[in-house]
Amino acid sequence: MRRVFASLTSRLVITAVALVAVVVALIGVAATLAFRGYLSDRLDQDVTSSLNRVTAGPRAFGPPGDADDRSYAVPEGSVTAGRTASQAGGELSTEGGRRSLSTDQVRALTSVRADGRPHEVSVPGLGEYRVAAVPGPITFDLGRTTAPGVLAVGLPTSTVDGPISQLVAWEVLFGLAGIVAAAGAGTYVVRRQLRPLRQVAATANTVAGLPLAEGEIAIAPRVPEELTDVRTEVGQVGSALNTLLVHVESSLAQRHRSEQQVRQFVADASHELRTPLTTIAGYAELARRRPDDEGAVRTALGKVEEESARMTSMVEDLLLLARLDSGRPLERHPVDLSRLLVETVSDARVVDPVHRWQLDLPEESIEVVGDVQRLHQVVTNLLTNARKYTPAGTTITVSAKPGGFSVHDDGPGFPPGLAEHAFERFARGDAARTRGDAGGAGLGLALVQAIVTAHGGSVALRSRPGSTTVNVSLPS
Repeated sequence: MRRVFASLTSRLVITAVALVAVVVALIGVAATLAFRGYLSDRLDQDVTSSLNRVTAGPRAFGPPGDADDRSYAVPEGSVTAGRTASQAGGELSTEGGRRSLSTDQVRALTSVRADGRPHEVSVPGLGEYRVAAVPGPITFDLGRTTAPGVLAVGLPTSTVDGPISQLVAWEVLFGLAGIVAAAGAGTYVVRRQLRPLRQVAATANTVAGLPLAEGEIAIAPRVPEELTDVRTEVGQVGSALNTLLVHVESSLAQRHRSEQQVRQFVADASHELRTPLTTIAGYAELARRRPDDEGAVRTALGKVEEESARMTSMVEDLLLLARLDSGRPLERHPVDLSRLLVETVSDARVVDPVHRWQLDLPEESIEVVGDVQRLHQVVTNLLTNARKYTPAGTTITVSAKPGGFSVHDDGPGFPPGLAEHAFERFARGDAARTRGDAGGAGLGLALVQAIVTAHGGSVALRSRPGSTTVNVSLPS
């Protein structure tokens, strides 16, 4: 039973059939009551007419065979009864004539109120009758005794009950036939109307069977366009499913890109760490083989120290990137950006006097909210990047403005195809991964973007030969 009601088709058909059954029952009850009322009114009119005919003259009761002087006429199956203070009698009209009523039957007929209105009476041995009674003169034994009394006339209710029983039987028969027809038609119509919903479900099942665990994933199945009309309920479901599939596909593609970036990141980090580790191992082996050569040992220790410092710096950068990726909050304090730019540009002039350093500040001091040490690292990385990858004599201009600053140089610019990947980790222009004096691990600009993003700001790069500009926007 639960499986039957679990189906939407079954629930809709059962609901529709139940509604049809209720409507049929209500119509049947209303029709039966109306028809019964109509027949009852007709019966009461016949009872009243029969009473009027009987009371047109004195009514005599005697042996059934002596009825020649009786001028009244009543329908077949009717009863006529009279009762005075001392005598009572009555007759039943049949197909063969009339026959006398028993005392109990007469008593039942004449016990109704003599108001001329029909009343329901159960006559012993005869059944249910509608009886009307009025006061009137009653004659007994062929006119020998006449006295005032009560005269009653009745007709059987079978003229009402019979047609009503037949009507109920036909109503039940046709009602059941209508319910069966409604069930068949409802099942066909509901299944036809739910066919688009089954197509939507088929699309969902197809997608559910796709391998989505790993690799580059493309979700090709879609709900057909004709089933995505949002003006219909099924169309709303189809449109929502297509939207969901697009979102899932883009999320899976983003996940795949992230996995590829992680793999590339691990490979690049391994490569960057392998070089200093190889250098350290080589010089350590040199020192071990030539322990008596103080110059060789001193050179080896110096090189080990240098490579260790380089590895430490790179590991610290990687650790900072990991912390920023995990959403660890930074300090939030007012920072005098103008002063910070003055200090970093002054340091750059001392470290690299072969470049021309310019500083463009507004008259009023600029303040932003953030972590002063991380913002100092942002400016230092940008200036270091501009210094390392531009030739001597290049002009590097640092300009401040409300809500951020920019670093511009007139050097050769980024190599073709690198500008759009400049902020990715381990992104460098040296495709062969060679290290020169100006080379680096490729984490400087990645750190810049991560720190600025953690502050709620943004970084933009524009580069062409002779003009490269990095714009940094920070919340005030």
